[in-house]
Amino acid sequence: MIRLLLTVCLTAPAVAQDWPNWRGPHHNGSSDVEGLPGAIDAEGGIRWRVPLPGPGASTPVVIGDRIFLTSADLEADVLVAFCLDAKTGKELWSKPAGSGYKPAGKGSGTSLGNRSNYASPSPVSDGERVVFFFGNGDLVTYDLEGEELWRRNLQKDYGDFAFQWTFSASPTLWEGRLVLPILQRDEPANGLGEKGAPSFLLGLDVTDGKELYRSVRPSAAVKESLESYATAIPYVGDGGRKELLVIGGDVITGHDPASGEELWRWGTWNEGHREVWWRVVPSAVVGGGVALVCAPKKAPVYAVRLGGEGLLGQDGLAWRSEGRPNPVSSDVPTPLFYQDAFFVASDVREALSKVKPADGSVLWTTELPGKDRWRGSPTGADGRVWMVNHGGLLVAVDAGTGKIVLQAALGTPDDDQVRASVTAAAGALFVRLEEELVCVGS
Repeated sequence: MIRLLLTVCLTAPAVAQDWPNWRGPHHNGSSDVEGLPGAIDAEGGIRWRVPLPGPGASTPVVIGDRIFLTSADLEADVLVAFCLDAKTGKELWSKPAGSGYKPAGKGSGTSLGNRSNYASPSPVSDGERVVFFFGNGDLVTYDLEGEELWRRNLQKDYGDFAFQWTFSASPTLWEGRLVLPILQRDEPANGLGEKGAPSFLLGLDVTDGKELYRSVRPSAAVKESLESYATAIPYVGDGGRKELLVIGGDVITGHDPASGEELWRWGTWNEGHREVWWRVVPSAVVGGGVALVCAPKKAPVYAVRLGGEGLLGQDGLAWRSEGRPNPVSSDVPTPLFYQDAFFVASDVREALSKVKPADGSVLWTTELPGKDRWRGSPTGADGRVWMVNHGGLLVAVDAGTGKIVLQAALGTPDDDQVRASVTAAAGALFVRLEEELVCVGS
């Protein structure tokens, strides 16, 4: 049953303020939404709160007045795809989307281990249909009214994934092609996967789910360093060349979105591939003519020049972050590009840094408050950078000055694994807690 605390009519133009995929309308974490609240307290700022069917780390997708989201209903042991009304939070439809597929006979239909579940990838929509992907390989497409169009399970079709943790890259939908980078180990991990399993970029026709290409992506990395949880990021160069940017296996590569063919690669941040436990989580982000790459753990970030061909040498690197300890480093959150600058959220330093794309110089660094980890990727909207930590503490940082201008404890005492990014759409913010969705707006 949906519990409403407050309902307000959203009047902003919906089409101009959609959030169709994990990193938003510009694929860089930024939004054009304005008029967001300057304070969230007992006097206002929260439009509504509704319970969710279960936990998940997927970021809400918003098309017009509809929110699309996933959850793992652990009690019923089902994976759920559902749609809410953005104005009220009312449930419009809900589907038990998972097939119950259990990779290698382990885990359940909803989760693998006690630190993750299969409802971590975010949905994606082209405005006509919405695609849901789950970590057990289920890929399901519905129209906006909830009518199922097609489904398939990628592990059943291509072999069980070989990952240390639950695979959670979000699908990319661009010009009718649905793309997933499956960059995995070439040996079993925790008993999952097969020896010699290749990493590949998978392209599907979004209308029927049929394979368009399966482009093998080789790498000299070993063990966990072969694994990537990053999403493919679309990019159009100055000459009109279209690419998908893919990170993993100690390198970044650019691919033809029509064929999956590799156009160029740069790397490595792992010299000699000595580090064998350097899985990659953050996706690439583009701005100022470079693609920003976050190396794992406490390593630097790297800015790679775009527009190249083939194997790029050292001249392909524009700059790397420096300093000890290095404030510009991220192990999990994907950086934001907003108002002509990069914003790097460091979960290893508990800080947010504003960085110039031209040379990597740090304009400011702000320590993030609270006792919980900051692993959700930052969102830029209304002149501020919005983030939520594991405990559900929402903060807004002024994009110009770096000053924290808003703090709101949205989480409950039970929240300790909030990892979804904040969505800015339809004149509001949508903050996904572990088992609750909160709509924030003036």
